[in-house]
Amino acid sequence: MHRSRGRVAPRTPPGGGGRTRPDAPLTADTDEGFRPTPPPRWMRWLPFLYVALVLLLEIALREEWAVSFFLIALPAIAAYAYGPAVVAALTVLAILLEGLLASITHHLGETHHVTADIATALVGILATALAAHRRRQERHLVHADSVAEALMRALLRPVPHQVGNVLAACLYRPSEAGTMVGGDLFDIRATRAGERAIIGDVRGKGLPAVRTVATILGSFREAAHEARDLPAVAARLERGLVREAEEIHDDELFATAVLIEYDSRTDRVTVTNHGHVEPVLISRGRVRTLQGPPALPIGLGALIRTDGPVVCTHRFTHGDVLLLVTDGLVEARDTDGDFYPLVERLRHRFEGRPAPGPAEVVDFLNTDLPRHARTLHDDVAMLAIAPHRRT
Repeated sequence: MHRSRGRVAPRTPPGGGGRTRPDAPLTADTDEGFRPTPPPRWMRWLPFLYVALVLLLEIALREEWAVSFFLIALPAIAAYAYGPAVVAALTVLAILLEGLLASITHHLGETHHVTADIATALVGILATALAAHRRRQERHLVHADSVAEALMRALLRPVPHQVGNVLAACLYRPSEAGTMVGGDLFDIRATRAGERAIIGDVRGKGLPAVRTVATILGSFREAAHEARDLPAVAARLERGLVREAEEIHDDELFATAVLIEYDSRTDRVTVTNHGHVEPVLISRGRVRTLQGPPALPIGLGALIRTDGPVVCTHRFTHGDVLLLVTDGLVEARDTDGDFYPLVERLRHRFEGRPAPGPAEVVDFLNTDLPRHARTLHDDVAMLAIAPHRRT
């Protein structure tokens, strides 16, 4: 399935803005819906090339072979690329050509030619039914894909260009082309305590993962405005996911996540890491990971009795960019089986250069990742933020 308007997302305005995978931007809905992926051009030309080949063989072999019998396969060949009306029309064409070739050789009334016409008609009827069934299945898949994408768009809402005191840019690339259903999540909220954001990856795939994503994002969007600090936000997420696990009877339900809070008054960012990929900070021409004591993934907090996740605070000021990613990015492999070297690639692009914006960082990774790994085996999500002084 694909969108009816191109496959390349519109460019993000300089300085930031929401962005997702190239062929389905979260930031721009279309009003033309979805349509099935058209068959390859060669497949659409194949029935006509087949007829031409049969005619050439008829001329070359003359009466040595009953070449017209090959036209029996024409309706079946057409059913792969065309709808029932075209298949039925080509069936009639095949029968007429068989009759024409038989009359040229003066064999029109012979039993085996009549049998060939009947066989062509039967194959045509079956091929027409097959083409109609294929069209129904395509419409069903289009509807299912539309519903799934609408669901993910409701969950992973577009990140605005500016959220409170930060500029932001995001990207979401599902591992399965043509669908947005996945287990990665991100969000950012402007609250009285500062700008709070989350990026995470839930266990599992498909619709069960979407349900878990909805639980976590729902808890975060409420806790971000009400909880006093990040450990309290994490505690709310923990309770919500535990309840979800009890409802679906899944003792192994969990999600890895990074929570951050930016305080523009102190130019500091607070981070808690729940078994997730470390954030990457681009600051003053340097690129480094923000390492700190990790906590257990969300949903597994009951395994160890602790006072909560360890909070780490870092300086985060004008010109800095903080990048949050999911493991689908750093675990993307090239043909030699090597992981994507995130920090090394960012250093090669941005180290020792003027400060980039969030969108510039996301755009770079969006184009650089496919050069490393042609096929993604896991969803990829990114969220980049940078301090922004309100005027």
